[in-house]
Amino acid sequence: MPHAPGPVARPQRRNHRAGAPSPPPAGPPGLWLRRARHPALHRTASGRTAPGRPPGQHGPGSPYRGRVTGNRIRALLARYAVAWIYLGGFLLTGLVYAALPGSDRHAMLWWASTDVANLQHHPVGCLVLSAFVTNDGWYAWPLLIALALFGANQALGNWRTAVVLAAGHVIGTLVSEGIVAYRVRSGLLPAGANRILDVGPSYVVVAAIMVALLYGSWWARLAAAADLALLVFAGQIFAGLSTLQVAAVGHATALVTGAVAGGLLAWQRRRAPRRQPAGPQPLI
Repeated sequence: MPHAPGPVARPQRRNHRAGAPSPPPAGPPGLWLRRARHPALHRTASGRTAPGRPPGQHGPGSPYRGRVTGNRIRALLARYAVAWIYLGGFLLTGLVYAALPGSDRHAMLWWASTDVANLQHHPVGCLVLSAFVTNDGWYAWPLLIALALFGANQALGNWRTAVVLAAGHVIGTLVSEGIVAYRVRSGLLPAGANRILDVGPSYVVVAAIMVALLYGSWWARLAAAADLALLVFAGQIFAGLSTLQVAAVGHATALVTGAVAGGLLAWQRRRAPRRQPAGPQPLI
């Protein structure tokens, strides 16, 4: 006996109304279930899924929090690389100097001195080393260096800051010692003036102060102003300028060099086009 045909199953229509639940995505059900069970998976800029919270939402217990902190520290070190390198070099040189016996300290200071005799014999060596050693007040210089250099570094960037610091130290030395050499040849000073102790980071610091004062942010200007006040009133860096004393002339020259060179490089930095990194940005 033939059976009566049953009801024909009608194809289900897709509901396109807003708010209707969407059907499971096509593909192996296991992958869909894994995604559903792990809401911490998020999509990156390339459309792929990545573990962990979305960028900027790392909690205290997240394994990616340490990575973010490490990236920030590296970025801070890279942004102020010149200031960190100079400060670290000064501290390291000071520790080496302190570990030497008295006779070796004396020899190191006089070899590094940028006097006329050393500038004629080993100009590069004494110019470099004299910026990292000092014969008095070593404990105060790390603070004075930090107050000036980090503000200048923030204003100009790394390579421009390095150019200004080197120019302030070299030009300040050459002008002040050049005046001494001229006065000795003219008979205005004895021949012993060609052999004086002239070391310290003050020309570098003074040049950086001018950059921070003129072109830095408000916090850089405040720190530089305090730094300059300490050097002028406590350090007496301009004492003897009217009689063309070496240190006073060198500090004044470094100050002008920092203002002029810093201004030119700040103008060049503003005109330089900003390079946009190509490709998608990495997740931090």
